[in-house]
Amino acid sequence: MLWMAFSGFSIKPKTVAQMTTEWQRAKEFTKEYLDAMPEDGMGYKPTPEIRSFAEQMLHLTAANYNFTAAATGKANPMQGKKLETMDELKSKAALTKAVMDSYDFVLEGIKGLSDAQLAENVKMGPREMSRETVFAKAFEHQTHHRGQATIYIRMKGIKPPNEKLF
Repeated sequence: MLWMAFSGFSIKPKTVAQMTTEWQRAKEFTKEYLDAMPEDGMGYKPTPEIRSFAEQMLHLTAANYNFTAAATGKANPMQGKKLETMDELKSKAALTKAVMDSYDFVLEGIKGLSDAQLAENVKMGPREMSRETVFAKAFEHQTHHRGQATIYIRMKGIKPPNEKLF
């Protein structure tokens, strides 16, 4: 596999083991966010025109499934479902289960690949990119939406979980 060097940094392709570790950490971190928000905060919206806390988390969940299905070729078990609009997923318990299940789908998808397969190109919508890149985009996406949830938690008067880099 190739190493890319720029601006003094070297980037080496990730292995399945490294990606599994990173996604497990992300799952645990997201669970801390779900645990921090009380039941009455699931429908909380800082302003009326944006997603509620639950909808943010369900958007993250749907994307975890979509990106993983694209990266692995496995069927998306949530295909065709609009998770953000499903009222049965908006209680704290149901939401937590749905989100954690999506991380399990990601983790199983990664573990089902070899290091060599991570370098293979797949289609993601109109783009073609490596499986590793698809998972990297998924990781970026879930981080972005979890970050948005920080404000929701703070606005409810709760200290959000500490950053979990390692």
